[in-house]
Amino acid sequence: MQTAIIFNRETVQLDGEAFEDCEFRDCRMVYSGGETPVFRQCRFEDCDWRFDDAAARTLAHLKLIWSVGGKAPVQAMIKEITGAVGK
Repeated sequence: MQTAIIFNRETVQLDGEAFEDCEFRDCRMVYSGGETPVFRQCRFEDCDWRFDDAAARTLAHLKLIWSVGGKAPVQAMIKEITGAVGK
């Protein structure tokens, strides 16, 4: 686990990583679809979130579902992600 580190203008690979009390300033945050990263009490300022490899393919698949008429299931996933389920 990386603890109390300040990342400044860096590319940070997220897969399988754990961060606690870290600060990310103007970083490129890259998730490639591996093990989900863990963030505990971290702060983010002007970061760019990127999805590569398997993660990018998952987003492309969701876009395809949306484009062929599957808006409802994609919207349901977004509600689940944002905690808006049942609202």
